[in-house]
Amino acid sequence: MALNLSVCIEMIFRDLPIEDRIRSVAAAGYKGFEFWGWGNKDLDALVRLAAELDLTVAGFCCDSQGTLVDPSNTDAWVAGAKVSVDRAASVGVKTLIVTTGQEMPELSRWAQHDAIVKGLTHVAPYAEDRSITLVLEPLNILVNHKGYYLDTSGEGFDIVRAVGSPAVKLLYDIYHQQITEGFLLPTIEANLDLIGHFHSADVPGRHEPGTGEINYANVFGFIADSPYAAWVGLEFSPTGDPADALAKVKQIAGLA
Repeated sequence: MALNLSVCIEMIFRDLPIEDRIRSVAAAGYKGFEFWGWGNKDLDALVRLAAELDLTVAGFCCDSQGTLVDPSNTDAWVAGAKVSVDRAASVGVKTLIVTTGQEMPELSRWAQHDAIVKGLTHVAPYAEDRSITLVLEPLNILVNHKGYYLDTSGEGFDIVRAVGSPAVKLLYDIYHQQITEGFLLPTIEANLDLIGHFHSADVPGRHEPGTGEINYANVFGFIADSPYAAWVGLEFSPTGDPADALAKVKQIAGLA
């Protein structure tokens, strides 16, 4: 399959007004972009601009109510998630990024795990009916997200399996999982059917591929040769000029 790269405009071209970030993605020769929250943006205007530039909005974050790990907040979280599902469907965006929230030390890990499963299970049929995929993201807690609940891909895949819906998959962030556990390619290969989105940056520093310890030529090549057909998000902080960084990523990925 082809490698579909999406530029995260929250971290790349971030010094530009948001419309110019999108234009810069097109000028760099990329076909997709993504961002974090949608509630603070003129989503309809961004989608119109994307269409004018022949770009795809690869995804954005699910703006829900409160934390997913709190069993007492499940109903509120589901209600908020449904609003995001509706908003994504209304503009033709197919992927919503889901985070769990911070760990609650007063609750057992199992209680929080179960709350995540329940929340996603309750919203899954709603997402299925609207052709939206929710992608649950583990984050590293050693460098960037201290106190976040879900850090391992293993627990993330267990949650996805427990929900058992084609509308709920994992966002496998190559940067975060290199820090947390390594063993990238075997993990990806064993769980490819459960992955709905990738994020990428190098370690250390969260800079562009090619600046650190991850062999991105191998990683990108493996994904490109696999049946995976969704997006690989570039979510990194450029070491220099963003356009130059994106050009180097294309070379590493064999696209230039």
